[in-house]
Amino acid sequence: MNHLMVDLETMGNKPNAPIISIGAAFFEPSSGEIGSQFSCSISLESSMSVGAHPDASTIMWWMKQSEAARESVAIPDSDLPSALLGFSDFVTSNSKTKFVQIWGNGATFDCVILRNSFSLCGLPTPWEWWNDRDVRTIVELGRVIGFDPKKDMPFDGIRHNALADAIHQAKYVSAIWQKLTA
Repeated sequence: MNHLMVDLETMGNKPNAPIISIGAAFFEPSSGEIGSQFSCSISLESSMSVGAHPDASTIMWWMKQSEAARESVAIPDSDLPSALLGFSDFVTSNSKTKFVQIWGNGATFDCVILRNSFSLCGLPTPWEWWNDRDVRTIVELGRVIGFDPKKDMPFDGIRHNALADAIHQAKYVSAIWQKLTA
C-alpha cells in the first residue's frame, strides 16, 4: 500500500503548530482496505521546545472537546523528535519514500505542520513533497456526485483521536474514490 492517511492533533492551526498526537493508517482507496497503523501522543513541551507555537483559540477549543478526546492526548507516549523518528520508521518499513502518497485533511494543515515539525527537529521528511494529497478536495468531489461523507458515513471511535480520525478519513476517501472510478 502506498496511500497513507495522516491525522494530527495540534495546539494550533498554523504551519508552526505544536503536534500533540499523530495517527496514521496505510490504505488502498480502490478497495477500502486499511493496512498498518501508527499512533503516538506527544509531549506539548517537547513540540514547543523545538520552536512550535500554540495558539489560545486552539487550546480553548480542546477544553471544549469530549473527555475521551482530551484523555487521548493527555498522557504523552513520546517527545516530538522520537515520535517523528518512529513515524519515519513506520513509513519507510511499509512503503518506499518515493512512492508513498500522504493524505492530510486540508492542503495547509496536516502535511504542512508535519513537514515543518520534521524541519524544526532537523530530520528528513519520509515522503516526497509532490506526493501530498488533500482529503478536503476529494470530499468536495464526492459532494459534487452526491456523496457527503460528513453526513453519509458514521464515525467509529473517538472523534479527535488522531488514529480514529485517520482511519475514518481513509474510509471515506476510499468510498469517494470508488464512486469516482466506478
